[in-house]
Amino acid sequence: MTINKFYKEKAKLALENNKEDSAVVLLLEHILNLSPSMLYVHMDDEMPQDKIEIFNEGFNKYLYENKPIQHIIGTSCFYGYDFIVNENVLIPRRETEELVEHVLYNYDDHFKGQKVDVCDLATGSGNIAIALSLEEPNMNIVATDISDEALDVARLNNEKLGANVKFIQGDMLKPVLGMKFDIFISNPPYIPNDELVDPLVKDNEPNIALFGGSDGMKFYDIILKGVKPLLKDKAIIAFEHGFDKKQEMINLAKKYFPDSKVDVLKDLEGKDRMTFIYVGEF
Repeated sequence: MTINKFYKEKAKLALENNKEDSAVVLLLEHILNLSPSMLYVHMDDEMPQDKIEIFNEGFNKYLYENKPIQHIIGTSCFYGYDFIVNENVLIPRRETEELVEHVLYNYDDHFKGQKVDVCDLATGSGNIAIALSLEEPNMNIVATDISDEALDVARLNNEKLGANVKFIQGDMLKPVLGMKFDIFISNPPYIPNDELVDPLVKDNEPNIALFGGSDGMKFYDIILKGVKPLLKDKAIIAFEHGFDKKQEMINLAKKYFPDSKVDVLKDLEGKDRMTFIYVGEF
């Protein structure tokens, strides 16, 4: 049986069980140790017999035991880097790659190669902070999280990928009190407490990193209320948030930073997903 025929059979089975067929590709790449482009090149090759059993073991966990494919293979690709993930951290999402990209654009536009101090609050696996560290060496990055277990994963990723991020444990702004930053980033928990969440997510990813109060705005309010003393005279605040929270984000930003420019940016699907606040003279 060719890899292509094997893929089609497993993809059909995934869809019949209301699962994503993209998981089949991820698992095949992992089992066969092939990049996405090389998997495509080898689609007409025979599927190695010794790999079928290994594939089926992992695929059945995804299909019938409701385990995320990223937990089964142990990594998740984010911004071109393979991050270690487990039940202690959120699995990095594609939308968050766009937040990283826009932060890098803003750095180029407004800081132009200068050394800057950056804070990533609620870092989880460290994906935002580490990707920024690897992409822009002029960023001196501190990343925080309330979860010791999450920070254990983040530190492993930092070492594995060769980044240079300092991690500090603590609740919200407390770990960085007394520090000053040019860029302040956060992708905090933002799902409203009563919103229905896919069991694959709710049952496998830390709920403390998912839910953001009754309206999903709890942590944005905490951050914006207290972040001003942590900012330099010229600073950027960057958030990821729910796609339906544009006006709430604008209102909150203007409440605490009435004289600052506020931009809400759309993701590649045209959804309002990121808010940037420009503090000081830009």
